[in-house]
Amino acid sequence: MKASKIAYRPVGLVLGAAGGMLAAAAFRRTWKMIEHDKDAPDATDEDRAWPEILVAAALQGAIFAVVKATVERAGATATRRLTGTWPA
Repeated sequence: MKASKIAYRPVGLVLGAAGGMLAAAAFRRTWKMIEHDKDAPDATDEDRAWPEILVAAALQGAIFAVVKATVERAGATATRRLTGTWPA
């Protein structure tokens, strides 16, 4: 395993945690804009209909994927600027 990959691992973990918090906040805000102050449904919410639960899950997945890719790419780009190597 390359030294740059090993050195990047702790940075990747911190970025991943920060990205997860950012994605969760973005999803909550987005859902409140869509549903006007309603909390997002859980899959086990008995009072929520299937379409609402599935739309919420799809939206949450899309937001998390975009934020994760953005954070990982930014971290790798910053690492290349600092070290001169890509942390792949």
